[in-house]
Amino acid sequence: MSGLPAAALRLRGWIGRASMYRVVLTALLALSAVSLILSFFGLVVPTALEILATLAVLVVVGVGVDVAIQRLRGGRPRVESMLITGLILLFVLRPSAELVGLAGVALAAAAAALSKHLLAWRGRHLFNPAAVGASVLTIVGSLAPSAGLPISAWWIGSPVLAAAVVIAGIAVLVRVGRIRLAVVFVVVAAAVYSVRTVVQLAQYDLAVDAVAIASSALLSSPFLFLAAFMLTEPLTLPPRRGQQYAVAVLTAILAGWSPLIGSVSLGQERALLIGNLLAFVLAVRSRPGGRMRVGGRTAPTPTSHELVLVAERPFSFAPGQYLELEVPHARPDARGTRREFSIVSAPEDLPALRVAYRRGSSSYKRALESAAAGDHLRVTGVWGDFTLPANEPTRPLLWVAAGIGITPFVSQLRHLEATRRRRDIVLVYVVRSGEELAYRDLIERSGITVVVWSGERIDDLPAGWTSREGRLTAGGLAEAVGDLPARHAYVSGPPALIAELAPELRAARSLTTDAFAGY
Repeated sequence: MSGLPAAALRLRGWIGRASMYRVVLTALLALSAVSLILSFFGLVVPTALEILATLAVLVVVGVGVDVAIQRLRGGRPRVESMLITGLILLFVLRPSAELVGLAGVALAAAAAALSKHLLAWRGRHLFNPAAVGASVLTIVGSLAPSAGLPISAWWIGSPVLAAAVVIAGIAVLVRVGRIRLAVVFVVVAAAVYSVRTVVQLAQYDLAVDAVAIASSALLSSPFLFLAAFMLTEPLTLPPRRGQQYAVAVLTAILAGWSPLIGSVSLGQERALLIGNLLAFVLAVRSRPGGRMRVGGRTAPTPTSHELVLVAERPFSFAPGQYLELEVPHARPDARGTRREFSIVSAPEDLPALRVAYRRGSSSYKRALESAAAGDHLRVTGVWGDFTLPANEPTRPLLWVAAGIGITPFVSQLRHLEATRRRRDIVLVYVVRSGEELAYRDLIERSGITVVVWSGERIDDLPAGWTSREGRLTAGGLAEAVGDLPARHAYVSGPPALIAELAPELRAARSLTTDAFAGY
C-alpha cells in the first residue's frame, strides 16, 4: 500500500488477484525454467543436472524440516513459503550434483527452515531465511575448508538472465508496492560497487572502463535479484517508508563494497542480514504484530464486516496504517492465508483493534468469517505511511475514498475525535448506493465537508452533504473541489481508480495513495 505510478497501479490491480506468496513463487519458478533451458546451451554456470539435483534437495530438506517443526508445535506447514526459500537458495548457492555439494545444500536448506522458527519474534522471523541458510553454509565451509562444502555463488547475476530477473522482479515489486525501494537499493549498490572497482583498478594502475564497470554492476551482479526477491520481503522490513529506505541504503552500501571479515567476504547475504537486524531494531520500537483475540464483529454495511480484535500484548500503530492478518486454514486458494487490512480504529481504542473488509467467497474470507469470539489470530506486522501530515496540522486535506477504502480515514477521524482536534477536510466518498455509506454517523459527527459520489441518487444524506451521480472522473473531482492545489490529497481505493485520478490530483499540494488490490 504505497504511492505507485499509474501504469504500476493498474498492473497491481490485476496481479493483486493472487497472494504475494503465489506471485513470488510463480516468478521464481519462471526464472528456474528459464535457467534450466539456458543450461542446455551452456549459457549459465550450472548444468541442468546440477540445477535439478540442487532444487530437489532444497525442496525435500527445507519442506521436511518445516513440516517436522510444525507438527511438534501443532501448527500448519508453510509449504509455499519454504518452496520460495528453496528457489531463492537455488540461485544463491553453487548448484551441485556431487554428494559433498548436495550435503552443503541440505545444510543451507535446514538452516533456512530452522531460522523461521528459532530466529523469530512474536511469530515473525527476523532474518531472510535464504540469507541465513547461505551464510551458515559459507561460515561452516570456511571453518572446515577440507570438507569441500560449496559456498554462495549468486550465479543469478548473469547478463543472460538479467532480462528475466527484471521482468519477474517487476511483477513481485508491483505486487508488494516497493518499486522505489528496490530502485534505491540497486542504484546505491551499483554506485558503491563501481567506486570500489575504480579504487581497486587504480591501486594496480589499470585502465578504468566506466561503461564496462556500470554494465557489470547492473547485469553481472546479484543486485537486481537481491532487491526484488529478498530485500523487499515484508516480514523483514520496518513499518515506515523512511525506515525502509534506511535499511535499503545500509544493505546496498555493504553489498556493493563487500569488505572482508577475516578470510570471508561480507557477501550479499550477510549484508542483507545486517540490514534485517537494523529493520528489526526499527520495527521493535513500534511494537508491531502478535497474537490477537477475536472479540466480535459488526456489519457497517450489508456487504461488509468489521472484525474486533483484542491485543494481548503491547501494540501500537499510527492512524491510517495497515496490518497483515494471518488466518491459517485448510486448502487455501490463490489468495493465501494472509491479507492486508487498513486499521479502522484509533490508537486510543487499544487494546481493541478493528479492521473492516468486504464480504467474499475466497477461502481466506470464509475462514475469517468463521472465526468465533475467543479464537486467536496473528497480526504479522504493521506498515504504511498513509498518515496525517503531523508537521502541518493546519494544512487543509482532501480525502478520496472508494467503498471499503474509507477505513484508513475512519481511523484518522476517530483519532481526531479522541484527541478533540479538528481539521479542514473535504471527503469525496465513492459508493455504489446509499446503503454502502459505511461509518456515516462518525463522519457526520466530525463536521467535515462530504461529497458523496454514487451510481444512484441518494436523498437521505445529512445536512450539508453533497450528492453527485455517475462515475467519478478526474474532471468531476476538479470541479467538486475548487481549492485542490491548496490541499494535501489522500486517495484510498482500487488501483484503477487511483490511476485514473492521479493526473488531476498531482495539482494538489501533495499526493498520498493507499492502493489495495484483490479485496
